[in-house]
Amino acid sequence: MRPMKREAPRKAPRETPVRGETPVTGEGPIAREAGAEAEAGGPRPAAETEAEAGTKPEEPEGEEPRAEAKAEATARPLPLPRPGRPDVLTFGETMVALRGSGPLKLGGTMQVSVAGAESNVAIGLARLGHAVSWAGAVGDDEAGQLVLRTLRAEGVGVSGATVDPGAPTGLLMFEPRLPDVTRVHYYRAGSAGSRLTAHAVEAAFAAAPPRILHLTGITPALGPAALAASRHALELAHRDGSLICLDVNFRGRLWTAEDAAAVLRQWIPFVDVLIASDDELPLCLPEGAGGAYGPGARPADGAGAGRVAALAERAAPLLELGVAEVVAKLGADGAAVFTGEESLHRPATPVRAVDAVGAGDAFVAGYLSALLDGAGPAERLERAVTTGAFAVASHGDWEGAPTRAELGLLGAPPGTVVR
Repeated sequence: MRPMKREAPRKAPRETPVRGETPVTGEGPIAREAGAEAEAGGPRPAAETEAEAGTKPEEPEGEEPRAEAKAEATARPLPLPRPGRPDVLTFGETMVALRGSGPLKLGGTMQVSVAGAESNVAIGLARLGHAVSWAGAVGDDEAGQLVLRTLRAEGVGVSGATVDPGAPTGLLMFEPRLPDVTRVHYYRAGSAGSRLTAHAVEAAFAAAPPRILHLTGITPALGPAALAASRHALELAHRDGSLICLDVNFRGRLWTAEDAAAVLRQWIPFVDVLIASDDELPLCLPEGAGGAYGPGARPADGAGAGRVAALAERAAPLLELGVAEVVAKLGADGAAVFTGEESLHRPATPVRAVDAVGAGDAFVAGYLSALLDGAGPAERLERAVTTGAFAVASHGDWEGAPTRAELGLLGAPPGTVVR
């Protein structure tokens, strides 16, 4: 990683909100009251301990990270591995996922699993042989036990997770409507995941600071408590020298583009690796450089070198703010990475598409895996588009994530039988 200067975050501008849908039942925009606190009923550790996790007073929502976290940084190398230190720490809401085979109003059977952007990344990394911890929150219910059991079975550490006796585990349902169109319905308002406390995140860092902290733009949109926990994690990672990876992962049903930009633009000077689809980049750009966010919006039309060059122009202000790598997910066009020294593009790996849900998370897992392996930007893109292709070619959010030994399977001729 190149040296970078940490400048004080600029005041977030106010953009035009995205043309939104009415929130699905059980979900709404982030609460806007400054200084709002989490509901009563503090969570308890999921690890086998009787100690209760306390509640840390939350900061006003519009406030920037504390001043002591804004000190200028010098070099930001990837911290060396050591026993007990996770390669990656992540947290967020993981829900029980029900997958139907057609319109939900017609009934029928549903498959039960779990899903969450951060835990999808954690599972993808664990399958590739990395030490990963997840420090989210679940309810004290059977659904929460399913989440924790699944993550443990996949080799993800959950000793930093919390069980909240006062709130349920969230739920989402997948409703296939057309061969290439799936509707997702969320029921997460007031869930345990939305009440994750900054104290719980601090406990995870105290146990073992990670080499990389992975955040998404989903968690801060869940409510004041989750926003405060995310902000505090940024401060702790900066303090402990952990690299910070942010996947924008904008969700228009959780918050508006205006609200998202107000938070994410404050975070950018603390981010080392920024990952976003090209239509999400305006949410992170400084005032006056962003353009409008909207479904299908892109910095430039076309594909190939021209599109990559346009993206490079959009990435430049982010690099100037201290981001070391800006990674753009381009869907069927592959992906690109921009650093202070180079711009690289990697076409997508062609596969027969089965289910695109979870492909972005699989991409992130592949990119961070190669980063942890010490690979350069080209190799990181190669592994990222490979793991993303596995997700597209498989059903489920994370079920198709490859192991390290399986990474080469996509290059096998059609009809290959591995004996």
